[in-house]
Amino acid sequence: MNLLSNTATLLAFVRSVEAGSFSAASRALGLTPSSVSKSITRLEAELGAKLFHRSTRYLQPTEEGLALFERVAPLLRGLEDAADAIRTDGDARGLLRVSMPSEIGRLLLEPLATRFLDAHPGLELDLSLSDHLVDVIREGYDVAFRIGHPADSELMARPIASLTMILVASPALLSRHGMPGTPDDLRRMPMLRYLFESRTAAIMFADGTSVQPRGRVGLNTGAALRAAALAGVGVAHLTRCTVQHDLDSGALVQVLPSLPLPSLPLQYIHAFGRLLPARVRLLTDFVEAEVRRILDDRQ
Repeated sequence: MNLLSNTATLLAFVRSVEAGSFSAASRALGLTPSSVSKSITRLEAELGAKLFHRSTRYLQPTEEGLALFERVAPLLRGLEDAADAIRTDGDARGLLRVSMPSEIGRLLLEPLATRFLDAHPGLELDLSLSDHLVDVIREGYDVAFRIGHPADSELMARPIASLTMILVASPALLSRHGMPGTPDDLRRMPMLRYLFESRTAAIMFADGTSVQPRGRVGLNTGAALRAAALAGVGVAHLTRCTVQHDLDSGALVQVLPSLPLPSLPLQYIHAFGRLLPARVRLLTDFVEAEVRRILDDRQ
């Protein structure tokens, strides 16, 4: 079988894997579900392999289907990116798969879902809000935003902002345990443990002092840390911009304000090299401008 002569069929297959159903794939391709299903059936016959486990309730790729997807999807995406890279900004279209830290995503969700998509009607956005370090290439993300310094040396990285870090706690927690005046006082308080890749992240002050949180509650997202801090569970280490409204309303109080914490960069990483597709360039430019606007208002 000459796969190069079956680009449309392969695209139907890839979209079916990504969407999880023939009907969703057909909507993305502007086809009927039956035509997508027939394309997959023909592809299975030509390859001599079953590509999907089918039932009335789900569509699951087989081991052979996953193997084909992992090889074909990057090639089709590369063809799309080649065309996208030379389009004018106004013509950008296609699917954007984006990973973003949970609390940064909370701040950006409304402008992304309204002003950004309204300005670019040819684009669709799949947004994963998680503090987990995704594998950009293997998991098929166009771009990932991360707080801190990325370790993926083979990827392109660009910082777009510097985020101020602070310690916060609820007034109720401070009324029970008192306001700490030193890092030693902090160590004796209930602290929320930020689980970064299943390990508790230490809190480093600008003067080099380190505090290892030993609270009873560990959480793996900034959103969960903020919610727990608001509930009075413990002291949390968070970006100022994500809790500024809570500080302004009195729902949270800054802890040890006289001891600064190092700022952390907000960066985006991608695997496109130096020639970004128009859709990715539009998104990163929009996010950078929006983050800077938020920081001007909140930091």
